[in-house]
Amino acid sequence: MTENNFLKLISQFQIKEKPINIFPFGSGHINDTYKVETNGKNYLLQRINHEVFQNVEGLTENFIKVTDHLNKKLAESNSGQEITKQGCKSVHARLEKSKSDSGQETFKLLPTQTGAYFTKDKNGNYWRLMNFIDKSVSYDLVENKTIAYEGGKAYGDFVKMLSDFPADTLVETIPKFHDINFRLDNFQNAIKNDSSGRVAGSQIEITFIEKRAEEMKQIIRLGTEGKIPLRVTHNDTKINNVLFNKAGKGICVIDLDTVMPGYIHYDFGDSIRTFTNTADEDEPDLSKVSMNPEYYASFAKGFLQETKAILNEEEIRTLAFSAKLMTFIIGLRFFTDYLERDVYYKTKYPKHNLIRAKVQFKLLESMEKQFSFMQDCVNNSSDD
Repeated sequence: MTENNFLKLISQFQIKEKPINIFPFGSGHINDTYKVETNGKNYLLQRINHEVFQNVEGLTENFIKVTDHLNKKLAESNSGQEITKQGCKSVHARLEKSKSDSGQETFKLLPTQTGAYFTKDKNGNYWRLMNFIDKSVSYDLVENKTIAYEGGKAYGDFVKMLSDFPADTLVETIPKFHDINFRLDNFQNAIKNDSSGRVAGSQIEITFIEKRAEEMKQIIRLGTEGKIPLRVTHNDTKINNVLFNKAGKGICVIDLDTVMPGYIHYDFGDSIRTFTNTADEDEPDLSKVSMNPEYYASFAKGFLQETKAILNEEEIRTLAFSAKLMTFIIGLRFFTDYLERDVYYKTKYPKHNLIRAKVQFKLLESMEKQFSFMQDCVNNSSDD
């Protein structure tokens, strides 16, 4: 897009400042994000990937419902100190600017001139504008156990704040996103169709998946039986979806597009998968891949400090297992895409998705070897 096109887009939103610089920002793989520097406040302009998020209206409704709920809870706090303490953890929209004691701003969606919270360009792309949070830091890798602990607290606080929100009033922005039965069905269809001709050379991975498939159904089974509640969950709990202040304190959970109904296990498990891997997601040397136990213990401690009062016994009993579940699901998705000729994930070379799957499966094996320790960490943190 040209600079003039960007300026025309931005002019459709209710801002007074004049843009002076626009450039790509962040490391997200789904939406296209740009930082808009002005002669005053700064903003984030974002193109919503409507091929992934096909119900943009529903996505926006989710955002508004959830953030309004968070704002209401903050407003009902007993003191202004509590609101300051929470800072931008509410990540709320449609409120006037509010700053924490570290100078952070809360997120808000900026309305268009017509009062909507997104606009559509001539090519059918959806765009939205948010204020930029200055003086914040994000990480693509967990650098130490303090970051793991603070990330756990941030994600735990997010779930806790939404624990009394009716999850069934939200739409699934990505239907069946973490549904293990759906993912296993896709896997079986990929084997049956063998469109890539890769099945014959992938028997080790196929056996690995089939050996664990039944075990991985226990969370969705508990949900179906009513033993664990459906909650409002983030569903994409990577380290770079938490903002930190300069002192290393977690202050804000961001990227709310995947907020929808889910089980607590999806957020805890995917956090452990991404926070504790000692190697890159596509590391070809599998000897470098393992779960960092120190980061696991730190994240679990922070997460449970915020959530232990709201979780039931079944949720706590199966929380450590959720790390295995989410690692299995992501590995399964990479491998299924490999069998389907790499149609979903972007790849840089022919076996990229296979390498990604192998990394997840090696990480899962590391978790299996450390599972008693993982259970003990959850039990100890929930008893503190």
